[in-house]
Parts: sequence; C-alpha cells; structure tokens
Amino acid sequence: MWDEIPDEIRRPPVKGRGAVSNATGRFERETRVLTDDGWTGYEEGGNGALSDPVRTIVSPASARSIIARNESPDVAFDQSVNPYQGCEHACIYCFARPTHAYLGLSPGLDFETKLFAKRNAAELLARELRAKSYVCRPLALGANTDPYQPVERTEGITRRVLEVCRDFNQPVGIITKSALVLRDLDILAPMAASGLASVSLSVTTLDRDLARVMEPRASTPPRRLEAIRALAGAGVPVSVLASPMIPALNDHELDAILEAAAGAGATAASYILLRLPLEIAGLFEEWLRVHVPDRAERVLSLMRQSRDGALYRSGFGTRMTGSGPHAELLRQRFRLACRRLGLGERSWRLDCTRFRPPPAPGDQLSLL
Repeated sequence: MWDEIPDEIRRPPVKGRGAVSNATGRFERETRVLTDDGWTGYEEGGNGALSDPVRTIVSPASARSIIARNESPDVAFDQSVNPYQGCEHACIYCFARPTHAYLGLSPGLDFETKLFAKRNAAELLARELRAKSYVCRPLALGANTDPYQPVERTEGITRRVLEVCRDFNQPVGIITKSALVLRDLDILAPMAASGLASVSLSVTTLDRDLARVMEPRASTPPRRLEAIRALAGAGVPVSVLASPMIPALNDHELDAILEAAAGAGATAASYILLRLPLEIAGLFEEWLRVHVPDRAERVLSLMRQSRDGALYRSGFGTRMTGSGPHAELLRQRFRLACRRLGLGERSWRLDCTRFRPPPAPGDQLSLL
C-alpha cells in the first residue's frame, strides 16, 4: 500500500504570497509533504503561479497579556506590543516566521494566511499601563509582525492601541512597511509634537518587480516613500530601515534607498543584514531557486561568507550585521552614505516624563 504513494511534488508559487511551500513546523511529530495523485486540480496561470489564491483566515487570539519584554543588547527597546500573530505582507525573509511553529502551524504559507488578531490588545494595554509596578519606557509597536498589515483596515486593533498610548501619554515607536500608517496621523502628529511618537518605515528595495515577489502584500516602494514624506510633513520623526540587505539581490540599492528616504524627509536610518534563523533558511533558499534561480548560488555563497561559513549565526553583536569582508563593506557604505546625506542613527529617545494614567471609571477625581 505505502509504496503506491506518489513522490513529493513541488507546489507552484502562489500569486500574491511569499513562501513557495508550507513546510511542517519544527515541533511537529509528523512531516507533511505535497503529492499529486491526479486529483489535485492544480491549474497554473500564465506566469506559472497557481490560479486559485490561498485565502487569508483571521482568528481571534486569546491573549492574556500584551506587553512583551526582551533583554537583547541588539535592539534599542525593551518592551513591545504586537497586535497580530502572522503577517499577510508575506515577506519571504521575515524573521517572525518561525514563531508560527509554536502554534502548530507552518512558518511558510500558514504564517501569511492563518493570522491571529489580539482583539483585546487595547484593553490589556490599558490594564498593564495602570499597574503600580509599571515603569514608563518607550513602547515598540510592531517589533515582530507589522501592525499595519492589510487586515488592520478592518480590525483596527493598532489604532485602538494608539488611542490608549495617547490617553496615557505613553511614548511609542512604530515599525512598519505600510502606508496605512497615514490613517492614524490624527493621533501620531499631536503625540509627536509632545515628543511621544516616532515612525520607522522599512524600505527594502526600490525595484517594484522585486518587491512584488519578495514582499507581495506590502505597500509598494513609492507608496512607502510617500508615507515618509507625509509623516515628515506632519512633524512626525521618521527613520528609514534599509532592511534586510541581501547580498547580490538588493544590497546594491543601499545608497539609493537612503538617498530616496532622505529626500522624502527621513532624518535617521538603520540597516540589517539578512537573517535566516530556523525554518527561514529553507524557505528563503526555496524562494531563491524559484524566483531568481540564476542568482541563488551567489546569494547563498555570500551569506555564508558573511556568517562565518553558515547561513546564519545567532550570536549577539553580529547577528544583525554579520562579519567578514562583504559585511564590512556594507557597514562602510552605510556609514558613508548616512554621513553624506545627514542621516542620524535611529533613536528611541522619546519623552517618558509625561506619562500619566487617565482616571478610570469609578476613580476619585484628583483635587489638584
């Protein structure tokens, strides 16, 4: 019986999605493979992509707390809020993909199609900010998955979280690659005027064709630059994240990205060398061989040269920027471009002295 099971086949890429496959997560006892017994009904479109789209499913997440804390020396903040698990932007390089394995799901297509919305995020945040033990420090919004991914248009969780931050004078720094952030300018601009808000826009490439397959449901590069311009025009401090830089794929664009962002009004910048922890390594290599097969071996070779012979090294201090000649050249290019363009180092310096929890229903009013 078992010898009659067909061999594993490769799924054609799905239009509008980043991952090519849906490989089993690392914690599962069984491994799923895709086979064709002649009844799958796969039909390819003119570009070789599946004509039937994989639908996005949004489920409620049963969150019991909302502020996540970290002690990593590689990031400048120590607390964050993520309104969503999974991300429909479908960026193939997303370092958050392996977190879906904790849910018994695949870091591949599951990560970008099976989303979880923390619909009680604003209420949880208000409760945690009122705790007597809470010490005000800048809060990162979207440190893991994007708070302005497409589902935010209907869910509105990020906006409700921002309303809580505004009411408490809680300083917040937003990280996104979506122009949807402009929807909340009515909250962000007044907060920024009081030193309580900043935004970091990720611009990975200026090449729309590359962006379409590498981060298919994120805002186009021109729309992100327009968002930088609009935020800066409204008085919101904006940084550009030229991340991730991928050797032999988009790293040649580093100077052009920084120049375009500075021209749009960004005042600070940072970059990260591509990170490939856990399942991302296999997913990214698969993506390379499907979408840019002529450059796949070159990209992987340069990644190993920048990671001491491996595709990834997770040690603090070098995991963001890598090591070796290629990584050092990237560092020098970034430093010189920032100096030439007047771009400062991305900062999380926001005003924590204004933090004041508003009266809760039933509280006695202050006599002051």
